Amino acid sequence: MVARALPGVWTLAPPERALEARRLGAGEALRRLLAGREAEVAEAVDLLRPVTGGLGVAGRVLAAANLALPSPGDPLDALWHQATLLREHRGDGHVAALVAAGLDGCEALVLRTGIDLPRTELQPHRGWSDKQWDAAAARLAARGLLGADGAATVAGRAAHGALEEATDRAAARPWEAMAPEAVEHLVTLLSTVARACAGALPYPNPMGVPAP
Repeated sequence: MVARALPGVWTLAPPERALEARRLGAGEALRRLLAGREAEVAEAVDLLRPVTGGLGVAGRVLAAANLALPSPGDPLDALWHQATLLREHRGDGHVAALVAAGLDGCEALVLRTGIDLPRTELQPHRGWSDKQWDAAAARLAARGLLGADGAATVAGRAAHGALEEATDRAAARPWEAMAPEAVEHLVTLLSTVARACAGALPYPNPMGVPAP
């Protein structure tokens, strides 16, 4: 999907305009969804600044690209920016875990649909054709990770669990300097924010956003 869009898409909107549209769109959505929760947002931003400010991005290309952007002054824009940094930091680590496990992009999605997410929530949004999807399923089946019914086998679920554990380990370092009680408080704040936003998203979803 990305290969089909780039670089031609920049003739429609250059990167700077696309980034500004993303910032404005996210900010307007958060202003609507988080109305009345401005205090929680401001507190979360203050707690996140030390975490994202010292974010290590060696080997993490998407986190590095977002870290190079200026940090917004508006609290809602800042929360979006900080969440993006941490999401991409974790995502880069997840890609590394997938590569180490010998799984390509399509195989990772097919395996996930064998566990808890419908194919309709993943395949269309990533641009894989039915032929590519079926070929990935056949490769997973040949490795004993997927059954004939499309469900993940015991080995497949174990492989998925190991991937998530490796991703968690790779994402843990930015949080080591924060006191445990501060982390717990931040989790409470961000859980409140996530629940307030959950109604705008389908459930289940690949992002782990809770049910509204």
